[in-house]
Amino acid sequence: MLPIREDVLRAAVFRNSRSGGKGGQNVNKVSSKVELILDIKLLSTLNPEEATLLQERLAGRLDKEGLLHIVSQEDRSQFINREKAVVKTLELLKSALQVRKKRKPTKISQAGVRRRLINKRSTAAKKTMRRRPQEDG
Repeated sequence: MLPIREDVLRAAVFRNSRSGGKGGQNVNKVSSKVELILDIKLLSTLNPEEATLLQERLAGRLDKEGLLHIVSQEDRSQFINREKAVVKTLELLKSALQVRKKRKPTKISQAGVRRRLINKRSTAAKKTMRRRPQEDG
């Protein structure tokens, strides 16, 4: 089951800090950068299999304690950055939980092989025509 927004908000911890970028004096005064820290194990809407699957698929994004960090500092407003961080988290969790289709290996058709060989021959002929003619000795 996909995590619900309220469930993510309950399990998440928000950390605010000053962000760089546009904003002029505002950047130096206002803590508008938002970091969402989420412990996947605390999401109540996930069953244990889904939680382990998320930890496997998001292993590269988790820190040593198994916490997921999402940062948003695009906007000058702390509130908007907080909303963007929650949306990013939900999208990330949704994409990580999607069942991926298994690839079916296919054989190249005989017509495809023929086309490739004809193309190779024509390219080779074109390149031989570009060579300097050899002098007879």
